[in-house]
Amino acid sequence: MNLYSAVLSQTQVFVNSVISMATASSYSNSACLLRKAMPFPQAKGGYCNDFMFGQSKFFKQSPESKSIVLCADNKYSTSRMQVRAMGVDKSPCFDKGNKFQLSDILEAQQFDRDTLSAIFDVAREMEKIEINSPGSRILKGYLMATLFYEPSTRTRLSFESSMKRLGGEVLTTENAREYSSAAKGETLEDTIRTVEGYSDIIVMRHFESGAAKRAANTASIPVINAGDGPGQHPTQALLDVYTIERELGKLEGIKVGLVGDLANGRTVRSLAYLLSKYPNVKIYFVSPEVVKMKDDIKMYLTSKGIEWEESADLMEVASTCDVVYQTRIQRERFGERTNDYEKARGKYIVDKAVLGVMQKHAVIMHPLPRLDEITVDVDEDPRAAYFRQAKNGLYIRMALLKLLLVGW
Repeated sequence: MNLYSAVLSQTQVFVNSVISMATASSYSNSACLLRKAMPFPQAKGGYCNDFMFGQSKFFKQSPESKSIVLCADNKYSTSRMQVRAMGVDKSPCFDKGNKFQLSDILEAQQFDRDTLSAIFDVAREMEKIEINSPGSRILKGYLMATLFYEPSTRTRLSFESSMKRLGGEVLTTENAREYSSAAKGETLEDTIRTVEGYSDIIVMRHFESGAAKRAANTASIPVINAGDGPGQHPTQALLDVYTIERELGKLEGIKVGLVGDLANGRTVRSLAYLLSKYPNVKIYFVSPEVVKMKDDIKMYLTSKGIEWEESADLMEVASTCDVVYQTRIQRERFGERTNDYEKARGKYIVDKAVLGVMQKHAVIMHPLPRLDEITVDVDEDPRAAYFRQAKNGLYIRMALLKLLLVGW
């Protein structure tokens, strides 16, 4: 019996029950129950309702789909069988003991509101873990490799601290671009194939946009994007949204001003994607002309019904917003365009004057490091949330490591 026939035989047993469950109006959590009924191992890249039979995708309900597809498709046969049952409500599996829906953390678009809320719940649990408590041994026996091809302080140290606080161990390269085999010309793919043999999860920062996806496509273990050039920084966006919720008590109906290098800022790009998940949010883009927010983000926000506005007046925006999210002008992204860098640098600075027009409940955030874009006399104001924001990164990353390695 070939692989297709085996899958077809197994599938027929479930077809009728799947259709009846999928069309039942009271059945809102079919994917989770089907996991229990059809306990096949999960494929890399799948969600809690993806199943494999041998080499073939056996069952799939896309996270964006409201239908169920049963199929048999393998490299030995072009035959394909599908049974589609319409009308299933998608409902993520957040029950304790279930596998995490994502196998890699690569971009902010991977998350929906339910998943974000569940991750934040886990992060709050991480805040309560004490030294030598049972929680501090959740990841005992696991190894994390950090591959950083660009400089980092907060991101690298917070990931390493997160792993150690949960009982795991760390293998690290602080400047992989110069001190790893990349300096000898080794491809990223070969590096990843090698490192995955030494570790259980890889956290990578790279100077090229899209490098994290290349790594994830190569690796058979989880990969976390810790920043890929001017692309994205999803874990920073997660901790930013977590911080906003903790500081303001809500995420719906807020106004956020994104200030500084918006063209090259992976943090603001990722944050814009996540903010689009919440209703009645308005985003203001405040930046020098040479580093304006790129059109792809603007188009994405428009497609999601998120109101946005460009402004050259930081004082006006600061008086309106609940969050002023400042970023530095990134010298390393300008290359030889030193004139453009000088035009952009120092144009928008958060100082006591900006504090004076801000609302009492509003907060100032910054992904750090800062140069001169926030004056040090702002630090003493309770609305300066950037160091609390950095600390929240520890809890978010603890949560992600726990979820990727052991699940809910």
